[in-house]
Amino acid sequence: MTTTFAANDVSTEPTWMWREAAEAADIVERQFARNAAPLAALAAALRANPPRFVVTCARGSSDHAATYAKYLFETQLGLVTASASPSVGSVYAARQRLDDALYIVISQSGRSPDLLANAEAARAAGARVVAFVNVEDSPLAALADTVVPLGAGHERSVAATKSYLASLSALLQLAVLWKGDSALEAALARLPAALRDAWNQDWTPVVDGLAGATNLFVLGRGLGLGAAQEAALKFKETCGLHAEAYSSAEVKHGPMAIVGPGFPVLCFAQPDETEAGTLALAEEFRTRGAAVWVASAHGDLPLAAAPHATMAPLVTVQSFYRAVEALARHRGRNPDLPPHLNKVTETV
Repeated sequence: MTTTFAANDVSTEPTWMWREAAEAADIVERQFARNAAPLAALAAALRANPPRFVVTCARGSSDHAATYAKYLFETQLGLVTASASPSVGSVYAARQRLDDALYIVISQSGRSPDLLANAEAARAAGARVVAFVNVEDSPLAALADTVVPLGAGHERSVAATKSYLASLSALLQLAVLWKGDSALEAALARLPAALRDAWNQDWTPVVDGLAGATNLFVLGRGLGLGAAQEAALKFKETCGLHAEAYSSAEVKHGPMAIVGPGFPVLCFAQPDETEAGTLALAEEFRTRGAAVWVASAHGDLPLAAAPHATMAPLVTVQSFYRAVEALARHRGRNPDLPPHLNKVTETV
């Protein structure tokens, strides 16, 4: 099935961003097969010696994957999961009390000095360090106690797509195996097919509706908050569109004051206990005259059915990637080469 997004989209060659995002379902399927045994072994070790808590360390899109990990581990495993600020270790050199913690570092390149410094400090502080990394011979992989390869392959577009989804799927596979829920494991096997379906969803309304926009909010909640954060970043870097991500609960604490006639709002309604609240907020914004699009089975942007609610953010993001790539071209920009950005950002 071929989806046409915008009537005036005259590009003839697919961008690298389009090609790489389109690979995600195959990458996830291969990743599940390759990592099944090592992740099962890691999950068994974590069940035998449960960590006191989980800490994530990442930047950029990888940090949005860490947001997903927080809600995933807390809702499915009951483990408090916190995000570490990389500068605490790399700039302030402050020692942390991490004995018996699971310390998860997520990185595409595995080369950023701040992540390396924190991984090394975490291991010295008594944490089990697990690196979710795409470049398997990277310095980060060498530092970790356990390496979980993302298997996304070389990513040529500056805007990360397949490596982000591969980060989510690897975190998901670990959580499912760690929990030991047979129903979740069966749902996991259906995720690649859901991602293929998601790639073919037509989000033309949001592409056309944001063609001339300068600002917008992207809303999500719970397991879907990381997807909203990732979408806001992609709007900025590929479309030159100022976007801010908020929890659909947190946006009520001040930011919603600027939502009025014509203000664009994209809502990712996670299909779980948070969905009703997000849909109600979208309706409230519509009554104010805001331009609102809702990605939901009950919204105006179609969503492929996720095998389980924990998997919905991956399905949502896959549809979003195709739409935002189309929007970037619709606005006359090259999503592969955002201005002032490099593929690998090495922060201290």
